[in-house]
Amino acid sequence: MAKDKILLAYSGGLDTSVAVPWLQENYNAEVITLTIDLGMVDLESIRQRGLQVGAVKAMTVDGRETLVNEFLFPALQAGAIYEEKYPLATALGRPLIARYLAEAAQSEGAYAVAHGCTGKGNDQVRIEVGIAALAPKLKVIAPIREWGMSREDEIEYGQARNLPINASQSRFSVDENLWGRSAEAGELEDPWQEPPEEAFAWTKALSDTPMDPAYLEIHFELGIPTQVDGESMAGIDLISHLNTLAGAHGVGRVDHVENRLVGIKSREIYEAPAATVLHAAHQALETLTLTKEQARTKAKIAQEYADVVYNGLWFTHHRQDLDAYVRSTQRYVTGDVRVRLHRGTCMVVGRRAPQALYQYHLATYDRSDQFDHAAAEGFISIYGLPVRTQNQVQSG
Repeated sequence: MAKDKILLAYSGGLDTSVAVPWLQENYNAEVITLTIDLGMVDLESIRQRGLQVGAVKAMTVDGRETLVNEFLFPALQAGAIYEEKYPLATALGRPLIARYLAEAAQSEGAYAVAHGCTGKGNDQVRIEVGIAALAPKLKVIAPIREWGMSREDEIEYGQARNLPINASQSRFSVDENLWGRSAEAGELEDPWQEPPEEAFAWTKALSDTPMDPAYLEIHFELGIPTQVDGESMAGIDLISHLNTLAGAHGVGRVDHVENRLVGIKSREIYEAPAATVLHAAHQALETLTLTKEQARTKAKIAQEYADVVYNGLWFTHHRQDLDAYVRSTQRYVTGDVRVRLHRGTCMVVGRRAPQALYQYHLATYDRSDQFDHAAAEGFISIYGLPVRTQNQVQSG
């Protein structure tokens, strides 16, 4: 009799490697691994490792282009930054992982999917809520949450089964995709301690950055970055290029104590060079092309959008409704932004747009000034009317 199948989201690390035999032993099932490249994965080596630890089949998918076009750039257009700090790299990748898991489980005839998330993190919520939305009949198994093993227990478990695992223990727990890298655990759990340089991998220490600044120009079409320094680039290449360039100048480090969805505070170290630059440039272009009312409403939408992403609610009509508003605001967000990178800072130093609401002849104080100064007196009189009235009537 054929065994039931479980599809495991497989990273190739210790947790998901020992999860393969654990699922086989505890659920009497065949395990199929699925490894998804969202920007920083050697797919073939991880696929081979999945087979070595006992998977009956090891599947891979390159999800980078989908991640950029359907998740990262819509979030960039929205200006979504969680608690004004976190560009949501991991949070934006998890719903796509859930989608790939649901699709692969159905194509492979698996009755359940499994993931390597812990019981105190946000990712378990993001993946499981995503699965519930896309394939509600699928069972979800969380081995790390269920078995309660420590890392030392996992290493002993794997060694007892001769699994080809790396037993060395990293100082930090790391996750990364195209949009950013996160590090937590170890000494980072003390929010008083300055993060050691070993916590960073994408960004140089200030002492190692160039003394001279670097300037770059980013072109946007409808709120989407399409060129850097006049060179057209696909999304993956553009983000990778900016990660390298901005990281070399120490740009994109974030040290944040954030409010997790499960109710605890967590100290997180993020590196997001490209996201930092693109968010700054995009917001600068919007200052030229959005009215005051649009910009202030969109700032509220940005906060809501960030909460929706962070809280695992991507597959909701609410997020779709927010997207519709954001897309409308981006109709004229086309133009160029000049950015200076220097010693850990990213500063917008120039912006232009063909349909900018900034008009030189209205803003200037030189002889080409076309603003009607005479209209100001009547405007002030009407604008100040309620102030005068209240102070005259209610002066006591």
